Amino acid sequence: MLTIDMENWPRRDIYRFYNGLDYPHFNICAEIDITRLHRQCRQSGISRFNGVLYGVSRIANEIEEFRQRIRAEQVIQHQVVHPSYTVLTDENTFCFCETKYCEDIAIFSDRTNRAILRSKENPSLEDEPGRDDYLFISSLPWVHFTAVSHPVHMSPVDSIPRITWGRFTEVHKRVIMPLSVQVHHGLADGYHVGRFFELFQLWVERVDLSKPASDETD
Repeated sequence: MLTIDMENWPRRDIYRFYNGLDYPHFNICAEIDITRLHRQCRQSGISRFNGVLYGVSRIANEIEEFRQRIRAEQVIQHQVVHPSYTVLTDENTFCFCETKYCEDIAIFSDRTNRAILRSKENPSLEDEPGRDDYLFISSLPWVHFTAVSHPVHMSPVDSIPRITWGRFTEVHKRVIMPLSVQVHHGLADGYHVGRFFELFQLWVERVDLSKPASDETD
């Protein structure tokens, strides 16, 4: 973990301006062509949920601003952040679940499958106290949305990014997915969110899940 030198941080004035607002978050939604990822998931046996969850987690970890968090009067930067996501229960409510991120998608998918089973057996709405090395992630498979907003704590300030995707829709033989990204404007701008969308689209266009799956299960 790195502590940002606030006095020499290029974003210092931007951070102070937006951190003083009542609601400093902003959200951008766009459509992503996931045709290749959709096909690769079907061929590999990796669920589409796990494939998208891995992809958005991978890209978020590639962008420093998505790993930065506000702690009191400081800004810190994690080396790695991990997805904490919602899971639908048998009662049509939801619980929270998390997966330790790793770059091997086979290991990540296996971890996710086991974590979801544990969460359904013992549903909870609690993340581990004191941790902020999360990405808060949701899926909304019933709606091909064009806008999303999320509740956030403002005292103390919540600076964890929110990422949500919606219903997959076939358009002219392409599979299109709506994707929403919400961030604290003190830590990231439209440039950084735009970079996220750009990198994620590139990843889904090039992803190859045909490689042999790892037998690691940790």
